[in-house]
Amino acid sequence: MKNKKCPMCEKGMLLEVDNIVSEMDGYIFIEKGQRCTECREEFIHEKNAQRTIEVAKKLGIWPQPLKLHRSLSKSGRGLVLRIPSDLEKDFKLKAGESVSISKVGNKIVIEPED
Repeated sequence: MKNKKCPMCEKGMLLEVDNIVSEMDGYIFIEKGQRCTECREEFIHEKNAQRTIEVAKKLGIWPQPLKLHRSLSKSGRGLVLRIPSDLEKDFKLKAGESVSISKVGNKIVIEPED
């Protein structure tokens, strides 16, 4: 296989390696891919990356991208926020269950209470 030029620095060549280290939530993954001889940028092969993602999902450490947009409803003197059913299932929430609501900077954090 002919070595390719690095798309990041455009100076180095990409060499095949089998020791790319990825860390996720305290777990270490060793993957195959390519590394630039100049800038040392690493590119994990798609097949290996997909395998790592599947393992991370099974371990429950793969982050799900999440940014939902919802409208608030008025109820009495307060506001109501609907929680989507996929989050309800992920967090095993039930109607009537208690949650804690915290203000962190300019964000609202909602956590299920144990």
